[in-house]
Amino acid sequence: MEFALSDEQQAIAKAVRDLMEGEIAPRAAEIDEGEKFPAWVRELFQRYDLFAAMLPREYGGIDGSLLTQCVVMEGVARVCASSSMVLGNQSLGATPLVLAGSEEQKRRWLPAFATGEKLASFGLTEPNAGSDVKGLSTRAVRSEGGWIVNGRKCFITHANVADLVVVFAKVHEGGGDQITAFLVETDRSGYEVDKIEHKMGLRGSTTCSFVLEDVWVPEENMLGRVGEGFPILVDSLNKGRISVAAQSTGIALGALEASARYCKERTQFGQPLARMPAVQQIVADMVTAVDAARCLTWAAAYKYDTHAPDMVRYSGMAKLFASDAAMKVTTDAVQIMGGYGYMAEYPVERMMRDAKIFQIFEGTNQVQRLTVAREFFASL
Repeated sequence: MEFALSDEQQAIAKAVRDLMEGEIAPRAAEIDEGEKFPAWVRELFQRYDLFAAMLPREYGGIDGSLLTQCVVMEGVARVCASSSMVLGNQSLGATPLVLAGSEEQKRRWLPAFATGEKLASFGLTEPNAGSDVKGLSTRAVRSEGGWIVNGRKCFITHANVADLVVVFAKVHEGGGDQITAFLVETDRSGYEVDKIEHKMGLRGSTTCSFVLEDVWVPEENMLGRVGEGFPILVDSLNKGRISVAAQSTGIALGALEASARYCKERTQFGQPLARMPAVQQIVADMVTAVDAARCLTWAAAYKYDTHAPDMVRYSGMAKLFASDAAMKVTTDAVQIMGGYGYMAEYPVERMMRDAKIFQIFEGTNQVQRLTVAREFFASL
């Protein structure tokens, strides 16, 4: 596998790092404390064309590679995980269209997603359907010229600011229920966000519940055909998990750097913490975890970009390893900084809170382990 960064990707990585240090880092705590979608971050990313890294070149993207997207996602999450969700959720919401949209659907939406003019979201999870996707209760029935959709979705990122939500619903045809995808504009009558969650972490990224009450969706807004929703959502999540791995790597890197700087400055027993063997042992494990997470994430992105047959396994491995690493590294960062690490004055307590959800969403790590094992046994 050859997944070294090109000159262009290295330049992008540096530009993102400089942008985040100059513009976002001074306000990252403010974003967390505000507990609302940071519209100014969206505008900043629009100005610097970062949304383009989430989309294919033919629809306004930079180069369409997942590796480039991972470089951007890691660089943003290193400073502010909530800000990384502005881009990550755009990618997840747009991916079903990239994978299964008609050319007309793609031309209508993807260029606006690539500029950030329009925001996308991914409407899958329900109160009784998380890991059990087939437990969906949202229904779509045929109506003249389209469909009537009814149901409730929960834990949907940015549903209160999105212009389009890809909604997965069951259609009862062909002798049974078939999961089908629909493009639902959020200004349609009957679409209502009725709750914004108060969360432990990622507080600057809104997580919502919304109801669909007799929402009429025109026929041209069906994504693919009846019954094709399940493979669309699976393929979308396979890509999304690699992006989540990049975000997790970024969070871990940010916590590692912040705590390491502290250890070089903080003196105890007549010497800096950085010179104490007990601290060095912990930091060595943190460095190893971050670099290993990055290597596995880049390998998974390379597999995705090259359509490798073992991509699904690598997607699951990258997501579970990197998010577990982020949780461990951020916890260790708090530990070696002692009481100061626990205080909001330093960023590592926020990073630890942010890291937890990455072990849960886009498929819990318990589910990822089942997927990895299944894919491995199938390859023998």
